[in-house]
Amino acid sequence: MTKEKTAKIKVSALAKELSLDAKELIQMLKDLGIEVKTAASSLDEESAQVVREIVKPKEKPEPVAADLPAGKAGLTLPREEEAKPVVAKPALPIIDSEDISVKDLAELIKVRSSDLIKEIMKKGSLATINQRINAQMAKEIAGALGREIEVRLPEVVAQVQHEVKADNLIIRPPIVTVMGHVDHGKTKLLDAIRKTRVAEGEAGGITQHIGAYQVTVQGKKVTFLDTPGHEAFTALRARGAKVTDITVLVVAADDGVMPQTIEAIDHAKAAGVPIIVAINKIDKPDANPDKVKQQLGEFGLVPEDWGGKTIMVPTSAKQNQGISELLEMILLVTEVQELKADPNGTTSGVVIESKLEKGRGPVATVLIRNGTLRIGDIITIGSTSGRVRALFSDTGERLKSAGPSTPVQVLGCVSVPKAGDILQVMQSEKDARDMAEKQTDIQTRAFRGEVLSLQDFSKHIKEGETKNLTLVIKTDVQGSIEAIVQSLQDLIVQNIKVNIIHCAVGPINKSDIMLAKASGAIVIGFNAGVDGSAGEEAQQEGVEVRQYNIIYKLIDDVKLAMEGLLEPEYEEVVIGHAQVRQLFKFSKVGVIAGCFVTDGKMQRGAGMRVLRGKEKVYEGKMSSLKRFKEDVKLVEQSFDCGLSTADFDDFKAGDIIECFEIREKPRKK
Repeated sequence: MTKEKTAKIKVSALAKELSLDAKELIQMLKDLGIEVKTAASSLDEESAQVVREIVKPKEKPEPVAADLPAGKAGLTLPREEEAKPVVAKPALPIIDSEDISVKDLAELIKVRSSDLIKEIMKKGSLATINQRINAQMAKEIAGALGREIEVRLPEVVAQVQHEVKADNLIIRPPIVTVMGHVDHGKTKLLDAIRKTRVAEGEAGGITQHIGAYQVTVQGKKVTFLDTPGHEAFTALRARGAKVTDITVLVVAADDGVMPQTIEAIDHAKAAGVPIIVAINKIDKPDANPDKVKQQLGEFGLVPEDWGGKTIMVPTSAKQNQGISELLEMILLVTEVQELKADPNGTTSGVVIESKLEKGRGPVATVLIRNGTLRIGDIITIGSTSGRVRALFSDTGERLKSAGPSTPVQVLGCVSVPKAGDILQVMQSEKDARDMAEKQTDIQTRAFRGEVLSLQDFSKHIKEGETKNLTLVIKTDVQGSIEAIVQSLQDLIVQNIKVNIIHCAVGPINKSDIMLAKASGAIVIGFNAGVDGSAGEEAQQEGVEVRQYNIIYKLIDDVKLAMEGLLEPEYEEVVIGHAQVRQLFKFSKVGVIAGCFVTDGKMQRGAGMRVLRGKEKVYEGKMSSLKRFKEDVKLVEQSFDCGLSTADFDDFKAGDIIECFEIREKPRKK
């Protein structure tokens, strides 16, 4: 057995055996992470066997189902339904969603989860039983196991996509988001614009929720979003709700540029919206507007009076100075953008905030983007639906209808929608309910997210797609930022560049994750930890976080990804040992090794070795694991268990069973 493992075979000989072109085989080996240079290179037998197993289903798809019962001969006490032969049915199993869990797929095509995981590993990915894989990959995996399935993806709900007639377009009010560092006067500035006392109604003068307000300036309407910070702005954008036309960045003249100011700048730039700077609190004795302009210039915001393109307006919300000038600049930028909408078109909007009010039920603050919303309209908002019972303006006035760019409170939903949900007017209540059900499934997938990784980017480059690599970078010290940014910006591979949308000192936080989600970016940390629940947020939102402590490794990985060469690295991790104490023989099943787990755990579907003294007599996969008569997934230390494998039964009392997993190696060097 040992000699067989160390045997070698030339690439050319293996190619001939598998009826493959040598170049094709070399590429396949490289894709599997097996380094070979030419057809004369030698392969170990284990690597050759992996290739044979991958190629075999493609060459002989029909015998797989027929071979299945024979393969089960070595399994332990098969269940009644597992023992039945697979019979082709007229109707194929159907996947009607964009992804499916490994467990559900195994049940759908009637194979063991461990076999599915093995096939997924052959494709260079790692998956657990509860992990979800996309429908196309599921179809390929099923095919490799001799099963056929049909993929019927649900119709993608068209959100804010409708026919727009140029003749019906009218100028719509701009939607302006106010952002900036905490306590720099965002809400008081808006308060001065609205001529109301919003700020004093908030706890401690700090905004507690997203508000949407509309004001009239020189006979023209302007809609303002007062947010508690850039996180809310980006969270809406991350969920596909592109609601902002202009960003007003508030910077205190006495305080200058602060960490949250920098984050707000990066988030606004990533959204691709014009930035107008309000240099606030100029009435203070220690105000220094020129210093603020100089600081902002370092972040690419150069004022017009210094030869740049960024509009900067000195203001004092307290003294009501510069407010009219700021509004004039907003109208000026709006004219350049030529913002238009169709008030008679398909009605759609975006939920800015929502709540459950006593006596009123679910209440949603919606920003109408197109068309006109009226009382009595049947609507769907995300995963809920209903009929509009009442509409209220931001001042509490009852409305009969609301047109484009109008913020309005909507009553009549069955349940409370989420911020970022899309409102659409439907033809009937049945259509609205059906749409809400579809949206529930879509939102679940959107929330789970698809991880964008360096390997994904590398794959896109291999396939000939040209796109820039977007990064969010956090480091331990400022000096590290300068070194990393300089090195990455110098990287240009086939016209592909690195686009760094945010870099700062400190741990990776939720704000970084949401920005990466909204921008399709990868978060890179250099000697930087992950703050609080940011790691969990990244997993939920499908954002890859990579951490490094050696700068050249970071640069190398990014360069390899740009060249399309980055492959995942794998390592073997031993997870437990057990000692064979007794053997049980069954005529239909074969030999089951009765074992005692001495350390770690035994896990069904994991790799296993049988060690006899210093000699390895078998290496393969643990096919079956039992605790008494029950099939179990794992057995922990200090417990007895029974185990078997499909292609080995020469166990001896005293043998040591070593259980191991192949895991993707973290790139943290």
